[in-house]
Amino acid sequence: MPKSAFVAIAGRPSAGKSTLVNALIGEKVSIVSPVPQTTRNSVRGIVNKSEGQLVFLDTPGFHISEKKLNLRLRSVSTEAFGDADIVLYLVDATRKPGDEEVAVAAALFHATDRLVAAINKIDSPEADPDRALLFITGKFPQAKVFEISALTGAGLPELLAALFAKAPDGPAWYPEEYYTDQEPVFRIAEIIREKIFLHTRDEMPHAVYVSYEDSSRGADDSLLAQYDLVVERESQKGILIGKGGSMIKRIREEAEKDLADIFDYEVRLKLSVRVDPDWKKNDKTLDKLIY
Repeated sequence: MPKSAFVAIAGRPSAGKSTLVNALIGEKVSIVSPVPQTTRNSVRGIVNKSEGQLVFLDTPGFHISEKKLNLRLRSVSTEAFGDADIVLYLVDATRKPGDEEVAVAAALFHATDRLVAAINKIDSPEADPDRALLFITGKFPQAKVFEISALTGAGLPELLAALFAKAPDGPAWYPEEYYTDQEPVFRIAEIIREKIFLHTRDEMPHAVYVSYEDSSRGADDSLLAQYDLVVERESQKGILIGKGGSMIKRIREEAEKDLADIFDYEVRLKLSVRVDPDWKKNDKTLDKLIY
């Protein structure tokens, strides 16, 4: 029988989970930005090898906060940890373990028998893998620990082999040609959100969400997709639009360029900005964004 497993990736914000998923899949599945907690859902990326199939769940960074948005994100992560066949615990070698790292380890206490650990960013001059190893072995003495760089690919073949070895026997959940199960509407919104974070992270890192509004097909099979960029304040609306519309044009053009590499048809975007001061407190909005 081939191997088959769901692998949830756990870690602090900015530990490199999304970069790792993209590196393992070989495609852009998860958006990446310098903003902590860029990931807001359990994003699936699929690896198909001769050994079988691994479905990676890129989860939101485990952040200590009692705000409604952060509580929702933490719930997405803990649910994925509980449901997965394997939990891959990713530790950032460039940062000292702190309260957040302790909280992540505590959330994984019941997954000890399903856990594999990896120390990421070993390529960085600031990396201290011995410090990270000491923390991991103190919490999970039986865990296999790998030193990797999601950015350069160092150690990834060995890590992947260990995950397949730990995976149970079973049939594939997805056809071999799949590398993600994300719907186009979601993927487009995520790419737009990545560009927003990259260009406005200092002004409003988590003050915006991307709302799908409408789409239509052209005679040439191109897709015209309309999205609203929803912010909390009028001042943020001005930041996103930019002088003479320069910022929203930049976001649109860069997103369309990335989407051309993802889809086999042209995606043209129509972007608007609107204000909703209470979206982070609205359960219906959060239910739509985080699931």
